[in-house]
Amino acid sequence: MGDLRFNSVFDIIGPVMVGPSSSHTAGAARIGKVVHDIFGEKPDKITINLYESFAKTYRGHGTDVAIVGGLLGMAPDDSRLADSLKIAYEDGIKVAFVPKSDKVDHPNTTKITMIKGKHKLSVTGISIGGGNIQISEINGLKISLSMGVPTYITVHQDVAGMITKVTDIFTKRDINIGTMTVTRESKGEQAIMIIEVDDTKDKKEIMEELQSLDNMVNVTFFD
Repeated sequence: MGDLRFNSVFDIIGPVMVGPSSSHTAGAARIGKVVHDIFGEKPDKITINLYESFAKTYRGHGTDVAIVGGLLGMAPDDSRLADSLKIAYEDGIKVAFVPKSDKVDHPNTTKITMIKGKHKLSVTGISIGGGNIQISEINGLKISLSMGVPTYITVHQDVAGMITKVTDIFTKRDINIGTMTVTRESKGEQAIMIIEVDDTKDKKEIMEELQSLDNMVNVTFFD
């Protein structure tokens, strides 16, 4: 028998969650929560495109409720998750579910678009099983983000010098940046940096310094 390796007990028994399926509820809620954290404010409108398995079963398996719960900032085991659609409606958030017939690489795929005035964010997420997720696209930029390594995601105004200011914060602490991806909505509008680093030291101080930079809108950290 081969050597089986697991990162945690959750890889074996799955996550604590509300709902019948870790892929369709826990994973879906986690995708929503990541999008919520990156966006950084309450949206006016949410459009959720659903593909393949998600498109076919999103109502019956609670994927719709889970995604919206995550988009409202709820964790997969939040007791309010079952009421997420009602809560969104009461908060005045317009939510649209759009089942799509397009073929995609993974059956549990969703593309979520959040809009608040001129602020717009589009994220494609995949629920790969056991509550685990991958982010494959942000604002049209193809990426591969598994949330399995320490990752900072910044949202900032697209002005000259921001990349240097951000990387200097890591350099002075001797923290190595493994990968860095930068994308923007359009010239002079909001931009996003995705920074994967080798360790989590000084996380709190780094978050505070990043957030204090001029033209910084929002900073999130995942590990």
